Amino acid sequence: MDIEIKNSLKILKQKEILLYPTDTVWGIGCDATSQEAVSKVFEIKQRSESKSLVILVDSIEMIKKHIPTVSKAVLEILANPKTPTTIIYDNPIGLAKNVVATDNTVAIRIVQHEFCKELIYQFGKPLVSTSANISGKPTPKCFNEIEKSIVDSVHYAVNLEREEVNEKSSTILKIDEKGNITVLRN
Repeated sequence: MDIEIKNSLKILKQKEILLYPTDTVWGIGCDATSQEAVSKVFEIKQRSESKSLVILVDSIEMIKKHIPTVSKAVLEILANPKTPTTIIYDNPIGLAKNVVATDNTVAIRIVQHEFCKELIYQFGKPLVSTSANISGKPTPKCFNEIEKSIVDSVHYAVNLEREEVNEKSSTILKIDEKGNITVLRN
């Protein structure tokens, strides 16, 4: 795993694009603070920049760097997630403008995956994670289902977990400014 972290860090630091396993499905990712890198992700997915992307972080501390106010209710949810849980927050700071939705929200998940968690920890910044498919096409459940055009368009494909099948998506919760929680996907 160490060599994969090293190779991935090199790609991320160069504002290039990574194809990597996550706690849900394989993701196309980059430095979530680099507008240039994020634009490349939208180009690969053939997706409009008006659509938002999920951001992966390694800890509650990293969330707090980008979300000025995290409610007690959210902290309780994040303390013991039973499944991968993505939360949509208002008014993010310090992220690339093109990862923030038009309503000034961003979707963030504390990743529960050893490789991702270590990569983000060593990188010191959040990563973009969007499913490894062209927008509107089915989400691949394993590496071998990823279209060749996607594999060919990224700068590095992590050489881990290529045989594993993962069908789970994350739970998505929306938190409004008053701290009210709405389940968008369970």
